[in-house]
Amino acid sequence: MKQRTLKLQRIYKEGSAYLESRQIPDAQIDAWYLLEYVTGISRASYYGNPEKNISEEEAKRYWEYLEKRARRIPFQHITGSQEFMGYEFLVNEHVLIPRQDTENLVEEALKVIRPDMHVLDMCTGSGCILISLLKYAAERKHITGVKAVGADISADALEVAKKNAQRLKVPVIWVQSDIFENVSESFDLIVSNPPYIRTEVIQGLEDEVKLHDPWIALDGHEDGLYFYRRIVSESISHLNDGAWLMFEIGHDQAEDVSKLMKNAGFCNRKFFIIVIFYHYGVIKRLFEYKMKQGDSKLAF
Repeated sequence: MKQRTLKLQRIYKEGSAYLESRQIPDAQIDAWYLLEYVTGISRASYYGNPEKNISEEEAKRYWEYLEKRARRIPFQHITGSQEFMGYEFLVNEHVLIPRQDTENLVEEALKVIRPDMHVLDMCTGSGCILISLLKYAAERKHITGVKAVGADISADALEVAKKNAQRLKVPVIWVQSDIFENVSESFDLIVSNPPYIRTEVIQGLEDEVKLHDPWIALDGHEDGLYFYRRIVSESISHLNDGAWLMFEIGHDQAEDVSKLMKNAGFCNRKFFIIVIFYHYGVIKRLFEYKMKQGDSKLAF
């Protein structure tokens, strides 16, 4: 390895070149964020004094992290955290790294959350959806009294979720459950970002995803719809009148998930409103059923 330099500008340039040589996407950005993480320096400080010295210990840590990133270990696993909805969440190899796209699900849930609601986050993972929803609702909309449950089959994921809830001071009941196996209550709002990638597709994903995100959080089985089938069919007995069921879905799953819901009888039930979200980029309401006295409205 090249001899370490203790000048900010030099070590940043070497770090960027190293990641580029290893064909890391956004190498310069990652090299900068790792430098920022190690030294605590801001861009303004860096450009104000790029020749500033850093300690040998900082330089050593920086190169250790660069080497991890070169092995396609996600930046978030190196730092142990990821921002979501303006809050910092702990992450590790046991949970899916929160994606910005999923903030759309939280933003739509914020439109319908009300005081004293009973809310469930199914397949909660890091807990980022549920915790952000509750914290944002309390701090920005002054909505209180919400009773929240987060469910996941993974005990390791729930440990991460518990730590995030404790750090952000959000009260949540955490339940280890295979979908609704250990969930008995009924809810006014159910949100879920379940595994929805087809098994055969996973091997073609970036190494950061297929090698480091937990397989259990990615794999939607052969057609990617396994967990939607289960949640749709099992949720009917867990939704109160007037309740909302909100999903994030894959970019090509709108029609299939719509059929699942219609076939499960949602069109014939009263006062249910269901919204499904389009993944990748701009949010779209794919359809909305408004159940009023057995009448249904399908809106795209």
